[in-house]
Amino acid sequence: MTAFSRPDGRDNDALRPISFEADFAPNATGSVLVSFGNTKVICGATLEKRVPGWMRAQNVEGGWLTAEYSMLPYSTNDRKQRDSSRGRLDGRSVEIQRLIGRSLRAVMDLKKLPGYTLWVDCDVLQADGGTRTASITGAYLAARLGVQALIEEKKLEENPFGDSIAAISVGVYEGQPVLDLPYLEDRDASVDFNVVMTGSGQYVEIQGTGEEATFSEEELAALMALARKGCKEISALQTAFLSKELLAGLGS
Repeated sequence: MTAFSRPDGRDNDALRPISFEADFAPNATGSVLVSFGNTKVICGATLEKRVPGWMRAQNVEGGWLTAEYSMLPYSTNDRKQRDSSRGRLDGRSVEIQRLIGRSLRAVMDLKKLPGYTLWVDCDVLQADGGTRTASITGAYLAARLGVQALIEEKKLEENPFGDSIAAISVGVYEGQPVLDLPYLEDRDASVDFNVVMTGSGQYVEIQGTGEEATFSEEELAALMALARKGCKEISALQTAFLSKELLAGLGS
């Protein structure tokens, strides 16, 4: 019997190398280049002094956060056509950008963004699986850096984030539960989940399905344990990154 081995040699419960680079897009209020292995996403946060029309019409207090997501044409092996060329967003992009927005709003007090909309743009530079989870993870960091800049500029009185947010993929690949799937595993996985969690360990969203397959209660429990482990490790990386960047900002 052949021993199980992942294509990149990682243990089943190991994340890909994860890194964050601040101020990648200097014209944004806050920005981060996030890398999950070979998946790389530019996340930028920009503040706009207005709120959506529905908030004005309904006299809703506070502000709003919204997200946009796209994959650059050269992010995949075969050139991906721009949404602008097709004249419409594809369904996948719409679903992912709504997920990013929901995830960040879950840990925000929008009343602390009075009269403002915080736009978070996630552009996939290189795709190798897990673009939505990398986007959520990086979007939080870009937004948090942007918020800090706005506080220092006295445009905001306080931080609207009450917790951090991170996300990770898990799945069943060749019969084994695995963490943080690159493209080759994601393509061939019989079960695929994306899990979004707060830094304090609360669930925000769980997306999961069998890919023309079923999964047992035991497999579900194993996948969720992997997701919790992965999100906890990512949250620790986010905390260390923010501590370094915010301290550097205070010292400048």
